[in-house]
Amino acid sequence: MKVRELLKAKGDYTETIEGEKTVKQAMDRMVDKKIGALPVFEKEELAGIITERDILRLMHKSGAGALLFKVREVMTRKLVVGILEDDIEMVQAIMTNNRFRHLPIMDGKKMVGIISIGDIVKSHVKNLQIENRYLIDYITGKYPA
Repeated sequence: MKVRELLKAKGDYTETIEGEKTVKQAMDRMVDKKIGALPVFEKEELAGIITERDILRLMHKSGAGALLFKVREVMTRKLVVGILEDDIEMVQAIMTNNRFRHLPIMDGKKMVGIISIGDIVKSHVKNLQIENRYLIDYITGKYPA
């Protein structure tokens, strides 16, 4: 399966945040939308990503005052991104090897979505359910010989 297919099934809407917003605003948006990361845009371009882990580490280091920091001050700037034609297995390996859970997907210079490790797991589970059903049908003789 390709990233393009996963995004099509998931839907292409992606929640984002601007770099001048506060960490508190980013945290509020993630909690409200039940998501773990926000791509950060500055001047209409993808500039970084802020994740739950970024906020947790900042809070540990700086205490409650961390909520007043600007997103651009704490976001991850060195992004690893995927493209629409990447295979899901390759993307999964990149995320696992680099120990991150969210991957922005690009089409040229335009971000077209974001996938999480959870999206990949759901895709694998769905494929296994389909395969399991066909194997059961085959074993029980539902297909002509």
